[in-house]
Amino acid sequence: MRAHALLALLPVIGTQAVRIIQSNDDGWAELNVRTLHDALNGAGYDVVLSGPAENKSGTSSRDEEPKPRSSACQYDSCLAGSGPVGTNATNPRLNWVNSFPVTSIRYGIDTFGPQIWNGAGPDLAVTGPNVGHNLYLSVPFSGTVGAAVYAAKEAGIPAIAFSGSSAGGATAWNKTPVPRQSLVYAELAEKLTSAVVNSGKPYLPEDVWLNVNFPEVTDECLDASAFKFVLSRINLGVFSEKDVTHCGEDRLPAELEVVSTEGCYVSVSVGDANDKTTAPADKQAVVLEKLGDLFTCLP
Repeated sequence: MRAHALLALLPVIGTQAVRIIQSNDDGWAELNVRTLHDALNGAGYDVVLSGPAENKSGTSSRDEEPKPRSSACQYDSCLAGSGPVGTNATNPRLNWVNSFPVTSIRYGIDTFGPQIWNGAGPDLAVTGPNVGHNLYLSVPFSGTVGAAVYAAKEAGIPAIAFSGSSAGGATAWNKTPVPRQSLVYAELAEKLTSAVVNSGKPYLPEDVWLNVNFPEVTDECLDASAFKFVLSRINLGVFSEKDVTHCGEDRLPAELEVVSTEGCYVSVSVGDANDKTTAPADKQAVVLEKLGDLFTCLP
């Protein structure tokens, strides 16, 4: 009875909280995405997950209509012979699509989300945390990035793509205890998401997504409080126009430099959803103005 009552309240809750559509490319049943899902809902957001039925890493922006499953979903999270899309039997916020990350977030934006939100669409899109970094040359091929870029460019929804070191590799949703890494990444992702939301609408400039990469969780970087966010750029920018002036420079550090610097530094790049490269200085400036208190300078 209590469960049915809570489900009945979902549309009402959805009118009061920021609505977030979530996806990834490692699969809807991967632990990182589920841990962040719980963290965001726990922070008061109204989150719906719509991810691929299995690992679809490296599939970039591919988008194909889903087909019925002939085998079980990732980690046996759906039965063999299931349809082209599905929903967790006990939690309608958890959904899978038998296709690519872009397709899965598209279904989340158009179908699964509005079913929970009484017809409303998402305010924000969040993808990941990806199992493994999405830096520089790997960015155009990432399905986690592809889903965020689809949300920003095609659906007009501000988006953040989170990725992190792959230590430990992909992990099933029901592993206990939850690895430290997944918990730290979820806390950091929730912190940045909240900073974006608290900055007010519009959360990000048009056709922009944030590409965020976490370094490995180590003995030196064991708690979320030890990590610092650094405004960065995706590509190296040798021949690019100047960046926004920050930390006394008109060229932001590249993501590769940030995550390889000794210490606990998180790279946050302002990405151009038109071509998956670094956004121009004027759009970087908007993000810096909104999130400036969050950023630090590299030593």
